[in-house]
Order: sequence, then structure tokens, then C-alpha cells
Amino acid sequence: MSKEHFEKRFGVIAVEKGFVTADQVIEAMKIQIKEDVEKSQHRLIGEILVSMGVMTSSHVDEVLEDL
Repeated sequence: MSKEHFEKRFGVIAVEKGFVTADQVIEAMKIQIKEDVEKSQHRLIGEILVSMGVMTSSHVDEVLEDL
């Protein structure tokens, strides 16, 4: 696989596909960091975006296919 393939992040692809906005990804990242600092169970950005109601499981699957 090319180096570029590994540099694409879930949030970037989700924004490129028009599933979410950059601000929504940033909000999800803030939630993820807060949960990690509080020693909560680590959740992936896609899981958080689904729980926020801005992405569907189908959208997450589509993004993961492009990673």
C-alpha cells in the first residue's frame, strides 16, 4: 500500500465524502480525548459520530472501506 493510504484518517475521509463537517469531527475528537483522560472506555471517532447522530453505521462502513 502507498504511504498516502496510511495518512488518510477516518475523519478526513468522512468529511471528503460529505457525511460530516470538520467541526463535527473536531467535536468528536474532543469527546474522545475527554473520555480518554477520564479513563472511560476508549471509543473510535466513528462510534462517537454515530452516537452524536451525525453519521450512520452504513456511513462508517463506507469510510472504513476507504482506509
